[in-house]
Amino acid sequence: MKLQVAIDLLTTEDALELAGKVAEYVDIIELGTPLIKAAGLSVVTAIKEAHPDKIVFADMKTMDAGELEADIAFKAGADLMTVLGTADDSTIAGAVKAAKAHNKGVVVDLIGVEDKVTRAKEVRALGAKFVEMHAGLDEQAKPGFDLKGLLSAGAEARVPFSVAGGVKVATIGDVQKAGAEVAVAGGAIYSAADPALAAKELRDAIA
Repeated sequence: MKLQVAIDLLTTEDALELAGKVAEYVDIIELGTPLIKAAGLSVVTAIKEAHPDKIVFADMKTMDAGELEADIAFKAGADLMTVLGTADDSTIAGAVKAAKAHNKGVVVDLIGVEDKVTRAKEVRALGAKFVEMHAGLDEQAKPGFDLKGLLSAGAEARVPFSVAGGVKVATIGDVQKAGAEVAVAGGAIYSAADPALAAKELRDAIA
C-alpha cells in the first residue's frame, strides 16, 4: 500500500518545506485544493521539480471542463489529478482522455457521493485509475465520524481505491486490511510537531 501526504498548506514555500521533510517516507505528494487555489498550479510544477521521483497529485476536484482542467494540471507537472464523482460522466471521460494523451492518471473523488460503491464501479469503467473514498474536513468534524463507512465501501466496490479522511497511525492498519491501494494522510502529518517523524511512523505502520 502506498502512502500519500495531502498538503493543505497555503503557500508554495510552506508546501516545499513540508514535502522536503516527508518525501523519503511517502510515495505520493498531494497538493490540496486550498493550496492550489491559493498558490496556483505553479505549486505543482515546483513540487515536481523538487521531487521528480515522486508521484505528484493535483487535487483539482474538477466538476466541469474535465479535459481542459486535466490538461492544465498535467502540463503543470501533475501525475494524477482529481475529478469529483458527482460530475457528469462526460466530464470524467474528458479528463481521462487528457490523461491518456499525457500518459497520466485520473482519480475520481467520491466526496459527497451517497452510493460510493455503485459510483466507484461506474467511474472505474469510464477509465479512472482509482477512486478516492473521501470524507472531507467538514464531515470529519461531525460528532461520531469514523472511517468504517469508507473502508466498507472500498472493500465492497472491488475497484482500486484510496482512503482519505482521518487516516492516522491508529487507523492505517484498518485501511490496509480493507484492501486500499493508497492511504492518504493530511493533518496527521502536516499538523504534527515533527512531520517527518509522523510520516515515518505511518510508513512503519504499513504492514
